[in-house]
Order: sequence, then structure tokens, then C-alpha cells
Amino acid sequence: MNTAANEPQQGSLNLGMIGNCAISALIDNHARMVWCCLPRFDGDPVFNALLQPGDEGSHFAIEIEDLASAHQWYEPNTAILRTQLFDKAGHGVEITDFAPRFNSRSRFFRPMTLVRRVRPIQGAPRIRVALKVRYDWGRSTPHITRGSNHIRYVGEDMTLRLSTDAPVSHVLSGQSFVLTREHNFLLGADEPLHEGIADTARYFEQETTSYWRNWSRALALPLEWQDAVIRAAITLKLSLYEDTGAIVAAMTTSIPESAHSGRNWDYRYCWLRDAFFVVRALNSISEVGTMEDYLRWLSNVVIEGGDGHIQPLYGIGLEKDLPESVMPQLAGYRGMGPVRVGNQAAEHFQHDVYGNIVLGAAQSFHDHRLLHRAGQAEFTRLEQV
Repeated sequence: MNTAANEPQQGSLNLGMIGNCAISALIDNHARMVWCCLPRFDGDPVFNALLQPGDEGSHFAIEIEDLASAHQWYEPNTAILRTQLFDKAGHGVEITDFAPRFNSRSRFFRPMTLVRRVRPIQGAPRIRVALKVRYDWGRSTPHITRGSNHIRYVGEDMTLRLSTDAPVSHVLSGQSFVLTREHNFLLGADEPLHEGIADTARYFEQETTSYWRNWSRALALPLEWQDAVIRAAITLKLSLYEDTGAIVAAMTTSIPESAHSGRNWDYRYCWLRDAFFVVRALNSISEVGTMEDYLRWLSNVVIEGGDGHIQPLYGIGLEKDLPESVMPQLAGYRGMGPVRVGNQAAEHFQHDVYGNIVLGAAQSFHDHRLLHRAGQAEFTRLEQV
């Protein structure tokens, strides 16, 4: 997509998504990371600019001076996002964003890490890196410490570390500088890297690219609209919280159903109905892994519902109680609050959930592709609900 320099950066849902089935982030078309919850999808938004317009919002931006145009796209068949920014003199940069995901030592490597790589592609561009972290839904400003090649954002319940081969002083001050070579930024847990920053970022990108291309290659695609189907499939895959098998309805909270309606809800949880349709869509193109993970989550829901009552939604860690509260310190999307955390719909009785359990669980008994098919014990558990 192409965007003009004077297009508003705040209050847009024209966002790219990166993720690794453990964390995710939303990035606008000027390469600002405007939404990211950590340490998981339903966590604290360390970048909250999507719901807090203006200077009060937190974000991770890589800006070019005198922006004239921007172009953004996904690397084909991957969850890697690229953004090119050009200034009025024609100088340009390219920013690559992703969350590492690949097979390592017979398991999926999906760390709480966001990788940003920026390189000059034309002329001598001047860039500015603006990294502003907030904790506790915008109420807490972290204490900042620095090292030779890292910055720590220390909070009461979480500490993030930015490892970078860019000038740390410029990142801390927000000072513009001429970009003469590629720089890398790895934001994640407060742990030192075992290898060099550039080597780590390069390796993560290579392995992540390979993973997603191999994953896309295994899909059973129609002859037409393959790019659209693959992109939709990757987006649905990224909604899987692989640790438990839950599938979230959305990565965001409090995007209004309509302008100034007040109908702003937190969708960062797993609805049985929505999750079933995601599994069915991916299963229709032969993506079995998500179904296996979801069936594992569904089995745990059934066990937890031993009294026969199944909620319409649960937390991604199988939480039953999702008390709803309002965050008045955040203005809301385009200033249209309230911003809600939690979802009282977990207390509702919606009897169609039993049908969604039957439709989903049927695969566990009849799908011969599954490595572990359900048997009599699983059937007995299902009978109880």
C-alpha cells in the first residue's frame, strides 16, 4: 500500500500485524508500532498509542525526516512486514519487522522478542528512533538504564531490554542521525543475547522466513486468489496462542463497534464459536496443526466444565473469571472511550457453545491425520457436558 506523508498516523486501523503465536504487535503504515501486549496477547499494552492518541501514547517508531511517501507490504508467504519510507529529497529507508518463529531442537522457538531491522536503500536518509514504553495500562513509566549496546525499561512487574547496534545515545534522546548502514533492534525479555546483535537478527529473519514459507507451501490452495488465501491463513494462524491452544477473537480491546457508541469490548480471549470457525477455515486448506492445538485447549475446557456448564469464552490460559473494568487514563481509539479490560460475557449462558464443542471435538475422533485421536475416555468426558 502507498500512503501520503500527510495521512494521519493516529487513529487508523490500516495496520500490519506481526507475531509468532506467543506475542503480536500492530504496526501502522509509517512504521510505528502502536499496539503490543506482553507477555502474551491479553497482557499489558506496553505500546498503547492505538488507544491513546497524541504525546501520551506509547509506541516504537522509526521515522525519516521530511517524510514524503511510504510503502508497506508483507514478504510473500510470511508474517514478515516491510515498510519503505522516502523523504522529500528522495532518500529512503526500509524497515523489516517480525517476531521470531521457527523450529529449533525439535521444538518451536517463539520468544517474547520483536525484531526491527532498518537499512538505507537510497541516498543518505536521516532517521529518528522513538521508543516509549509504558506499563500498567499507561499508568506507569519505567525506570531506564543503559549499557553499551542495550537499554533496559524496568517496571514493577516486567522489565524489557532493547539490544541494538544503533547508537544508544540517539535512541534515548530521540536525536536524528544519518543512516549509513543497517541497524538492528531486538526488544524482549531482560536477557542478554548469546551472539552478536546483527548476527542474531539476521539468523532470526532467515529462519523465520524459512518457517513461514514452508508452512505456506504445505497448504492446499485453490487455483485462484492464492495470495489472499495465504495472507488470511497466516493472519488466522497468528491468532493462535500456541502454549495452550486458545485462539483469540482479536489482538485488540475497545475498538468501537460504531463511532461514539460506547460498545467497546475486550476481544483478546477465546470464544468457542469464533475459534471453531477459525479451525474449520484452516482445516479446509489442510492446516492441521492449529486444529490439534485447539482440540487440546477444548479438551481442557471440557474437563474444567465438569459440572456441565460451559462458558461462551475463556481466557487464553483457561481463566474462567474475566472481570470487566474501565481504564479511564486511556482516551480510547480516536478518543472514543471507554477502554475496557476483561469481558463480562464470560458470565453469560449461550447454549450454542455445546454445538460448537460437538463440531470441534468430532474431528478428534474421525480425522485420521491426527497423531493422537480421541478414544472412549475423551467420549466419556464429553458426555458429562
